[in-house]
Amino acid sequence: MRALYTVLLYLLIPAVLLRLLWRGLALRDYWRRWPERFGFVPRPDQNVAVWVHAVSVGEALAAMPLIRALLEQHGDGRVLVSCTTPTGSARIREALGNRVLHYYLPYDLPGACARFVERLRPARVVIMETELWPNLFAALARRSIPLTICNARLSPGSFRGYQRVRGFAARTLARCNAVLAQSQADAERFIALGADPQRVHALGNIKFDQAISGAQLQAGERLHERLGQRACWIAASTHQGEDEWVITAHQQLLRHRPEALLILVPRHPQRFDAVARLLEQRGLSYLRRSQIDDGDQRLPAHAVLLGDSMGEMQMYLQMAQLAFVGGSLVPTGGHNLLEPAALAKPVLFGPHMFNFIEARDLLLNAKAGQQVESGEALGEAVVASFEQPDRGAAMGARGQAEVARNRGSLQRILEHLR
Repeated sequence: MRALYTVLLYLLIPAVLLRLLWRGLALRDYWRRWPERFGFVPRPDQNVAVWVHAVSVGEALAAMPLIRALLEQHGDGRVLVSCTTPTGSARIREALGNRVLHYYLPYDLPGACARFVERLRPARVVIMETELWPNLFAALARRSIPLTICNARLSPGSFRGYQRVRGFAARTLARCNAVLAQSQADAERFIALGADPQRVHALGNIKFDQAISGAQLQAGERLHERLGQRACWIAASTHQGEDEWVITAHQQLLRHRPEALLILVPRHPQRFDAVARLLEQRGLSYLRRSQIDDGDQRLPAHAVLLGDSMGEMQMYLQMAQLAFVGGSLVPTGGHNLLEPAALAKPVLFGPHMFNFIEARDLLLNAKAGQQVESGEALGEAVVASFEQPDRGAAMGARGQAEVARNRGSLQRILEHLR
């Protein structure tokens, strides 16, 4: 089965490269560093103690507490962090600089994986969340390099997909030394897929342990003050098809609160300009984050702050009294609900949260979040939240308490890796 998979992958490589070229039209970083994607990387000056792979921005952010803890254990230059997207790469570089080695993950071709592993020779490998790469896992197993899937999650939809090739998935999982699942439900799905029950452990979600940046919170307070301490809500990590509903919801709020401010933060930087054009078409005045200097002077009173920056989500959240988490009004699967909850923000989200079922249920059960079933319902919920500020504050407090209660998975993961 792996031979057939490999042949198909080789046949798809031309299409994959064309996709990189196409995506590079919107984000030029897709045109760079192609040798890394085929395993051509320099040999490091020091032995690599741990290689951590985080596919994109969300996984990279979730992995930051773990990566920083591993740096404390092993020292700068001895932790390798890989990803697959330019936005993930930018976040890793911004957060960690030269403290870590950093490359793109090679394509799952036997030669590329063997070359990458042979040149870097990590002592152990940690894969974040759900990344099953049969040829990479085989290359690690041939060299007896321990492999752990960390913060592992397997949504019901992904589980059903893997069940179609259960035998192949089971042989791939057999090469893992451990699967450290986010929840008992995730652990059971991995076991049902063929993972060794003795190697599967439900240790909790590391996103509960995400560090809160005091510097970002202070920056948020300063920026909010410069904008006039206005009623403010955030639409975080929005995708194409959601921005229109968010703008409609804000226009609905403006009829009740003319001074209100929306912070609109698209998930992907290549969409910043398109969202700016949409705001212009809808007649809303806006200010781009990239246009704001570091001074103290009062800023013009626009209806929208377009968050066209990376790595400042906690700053934006600190400014808001209410958070809507995107990727949920469209069938993307949602994004991290725990980050706004940790900052005591009441959280709204759409019906498509299949990638974050446990976090969704946690906030719903604690009455710390609200699911809206449509774009029309989003506007109603936003208006209602500002009309009942005490209710929103109570929701935020309950969410913050739930996040605090569930912390501790980072320490459990580190103890297991030791």
